[in-house]
Amino acid sequence: MSIDTRPEARPAQPVNRPRPAVARRRRTWGNPLAGLGSLVWLVLVIVPLYTLVSSSLMHQDEALNGDPLAFPTNPTLDNYRTVLDSGFSTMLTNTAIVAVATVAIVLVLAVPVAYVAVRTRSRLSGLAFRTFLLGVAIPAQAVIVPLYLLISKMGLYDSLPAIILPTAAFAMPVAVLILSGTMRDVSEEMYEAMALDGASPLRMLWQLAIPMSKAGISTVAIYTALQAWNGFLFPLILTQSEENRVLTLGLFNFMSQFGVNIPAVLAAIVLSVVPIFAVYLVARKALVNGLMGVGGK
Repeated sequence: MSIDTRPEARPAQPVNRPRPAVARRRRTWGNPLAGLGSLVWLVLVIVPLYTLVSSSLMHQDEALNGDPLAFPTNPTLDNYRTVLDSGFSTMLTNTAIVAVATVAIVLVLAVPVAYVAVRTRSRLSGLAFRTFLLGVAIPAQAVIVPLYLLISKMGLYDSLPAIILPTAAFAMPVAVLILSGTMRDVSEEMYEAMALDGASPLRMLWQLAIPMSKAGISTVAIYTALQAWNGFLFPLILTQSEENRVLTLGLFNFMSQFGVNIPAVLAAIVLSVVPIFAVYLVARKALVNGLMGVGGK
């Protein structure tokens, strides 16, 4: 019997390839320093949050004399009831109104301003855009006195619009900067295609620029809402009555109202953080994409 010695009849030699487990192990442990840094950052964030929540469930004597890192022995919700009975709902409503109104004003004004800055190539438009961005370098503390006089002359002192309008004005420069960067990611060919179809600039803004800039718009909305939610200077200077008090000013007053009642103050902080934290969890992906400058892609 003859043996077939042709090359194609020989069995294929096994190819030595790295095992997938080895490759996965290399990818996993490729940067241990970054992993250690992330772990440290996580601990620095989680520990204060845990202390905040656990201390708000403690009794006054336990919070003063016990271990702040220990879980409360007899958890109680009395601190939250104390806060809710002290006008917290009114302050929460006022803060929500300020945040929503500020976001609406900023989006209505910043979106067309950014669109004009991106689509208009004239020297005057570029100069106006750079002048507009000078607002980023102006701190609110530097203009609070003339702002107070202006709000008083307009008859808006001690009202929610007195907080909304300045907050929106100081959020506008950063909003325009983010949106202009996002709208520049939209390709010129798409604008030209719509122009050939006879689309007006307003139609291109509504049907092309805005849908392709959703990530940037979401980033601006979250950033502006955080600015309005955490604002303290404008409510402190431009309002004084109880019915127009917002959360940041209310937390400041809780410090003196409750004296050394630390659990009640911490409970008020927890209640004030929950709404904006929930908004962040819902829109965190759009926020990260917008800050990374990926636009609507």
